[in-house]
Amino acid sequence: MAPPNTLRIYLAQANPVAGDIAGNVALAQKLLAEGEAAGADLVVLPEMFLSGYQVLDLSVRPAFLRDVRAGLEVLATATRIGGAALGVGAPIPGSTREPGQDHAGAYNAYHLLQDGAIRASFNKHHRPNYGVFDEKRLYLEGQISGPVEIAGCRVGFPICEDMWFEDVAEGMAESGTELFVIPNGSPYARGKYDTRIHHMVARSVETELPVAYLNLVGGQDDQVFDGGSFALNPGGALMVQMPFFDEAAQMVEVRHTNHGWRIDEGPRAEVPEPAETDYRAMVEATRDYVGKSGFKRVLLGLSGGVDSALVAAIAADALGPGNVRCVMLPSRYTSQTSLEDAAQVAEALEVKHPEISISGAASAIGQGLAAEFEGLEPDITEENIQSRLRGVYLMALSNKFGELLLTTGNKSEMAVGYATLYGDMNGAYNPIKDLYKTRVFETCRWRNANHRPWMKGPAGQMIPTRVIEKPPSAELREDQKDEDSLPPYDVLDAILQMMVEEQLSTDEIIAAGFERETVMKVQSLLYISEFKRFQSAPGVKLTKRAFWLDRRYPIVNRWRDKS
Repeated sequence: MAPPNTLRIYLAQANPVAGDIAGNVALAQKLLAEGEAAGADLVVLPEMFLSGYQVLDLSVRPAFLRDVRAGLEVLATATRIGGAALGVGAPIPGSTREPGQDHAGAYNAYHLLQDGAIRASFNKHHRPNYGVFDEKRLYLEGQISGPVEIAGCRVGFPICEDMWFEDVAEGMAESGTELFVIPNGSPYARGKYDTRIHHMVARSVETELPVAYLNLVGGQDDQVFDGGSFALNPGGALMVQMPFFDEAAQMVEVRHTNHGWRIDEGPRAEVPEPAETDYRAMVEATRDYVGKSGFKRVLLGLSGGVDSALVAAIAADALGPGNVRCVMLPSRYTSQTSLEDAAQVAEALEVKHPEISISGAASAIGQGLAAEFEGLEPDITEENIQSRLRGVYLMALSNKFGELLLTTGNKSEMAVGYATLYGDMNGAYNPIKDLYKTRVFETCRWRNANHRPWMKGPAGQMIPTRVIEKPPSAELREDQKDEDSLPPYDVLDAILQMMVEEQLSTDEIIAAGFERETVMKVQSLLYISEFKRFQSAPGVKLTKRAFWLDRRYPIVNRWRDKS
């Protein structure tokens, strides 16, 4: 244990599995033992650690809450009399219904376990209800809580969103809190770390109290939690910075001084640049989606284009080259250049890359439909048949070999519907679903120039310059180019950024210098493609307005912005 006037806190940014209560209990017990062995007074785990986060409607299901409670009691008995206390997040049932709720609800709660019992529970007050969060529908509003004394320090436990507002921090400070320990389940988005730091510095300045901020790590469906936990002294001075995306634990020492409790200076991990955090988010999300779904290996269609090349690199870095199969599926329109480029990517990544022609199957389908199509010119129908044949082949391989199929459409394509249902959209997960095409190019260049210890793929240029620079094409007809159907990607992405991320009006976008005809075409494509996105595979959130929970529009919708 710590010397007098010192509180030793073991911050553990860990990676739970949603719904795996027994597994999460075991991980919590392991971290508690590690913290005690290191001399901690308090071991802290993140928000909703015991249940996993986010578990959506599971969090209010009575049977699930029953099992969570049982796991919490097991953890409580793991704390020794006189040993370290354990802080852990877990939902608990409520006893009243709020207007519009069809159940008694639950609290997003944090629990202090000590001396073999549940010493105290704290309920989240501010429930985020924007972006990927739906907590006002799921959780009841908790009361602002007071502190508890641990090793002579009065510690307050505001939960995540509670510290984004002044009232909770001020109320806790007024009730005698001397240190904030903040458990979080804050998902990654580009620039999110700066937002977190901004809010925590503000609370530290306002209350003149130190802050220990702990975040989850790991992927859960469309979200990935990036860790990056930190500790601040009053005034916002950064004393400890934990690594990003890694499971890690850090002892934080807090000492009583003539000016109150202060955090000792500790390690400060580097804050990566946005290009690296985006790529790391895609790698970690893919690794956890595959592993937590019970798979070990993946496959994908490798076309010779930049999107599938990037997904192949992400998969190799996430799972190791030996667990990735890249299948080339040429048709009569596939160029020799594309076959060469695809093979070069696969060989650089050291992944398996069989080639299976779809030409014979396409001809057979053409013959089968010849009587019905007699007298009609070939059009997008024949193009889609090729794409859907590739989907059939890939799903057959997935079924036969137990390999999870990754799909490879970028956010620009998802936005305007430049994808084929039951064809290139087939797959269980899409690592680049929230990455615009222009960022795909940037990310490929970044990966070629950088290699990190967390990457399981080889170092060096994985994606040839020719793949990055050649005009994008689906190669479903002679001499096809994406720009035959779409504006140039730099123009398309700029319009989509304003239309989707910033929600600007068409007049505002036109006033920014874009042609009215192009803007109105992009808007039309965006809205009429909702039905495709509704059926698309999940993919990791990278932006502030990812398709699905961040941006929810009706599938059938006749409104257009014509102002």
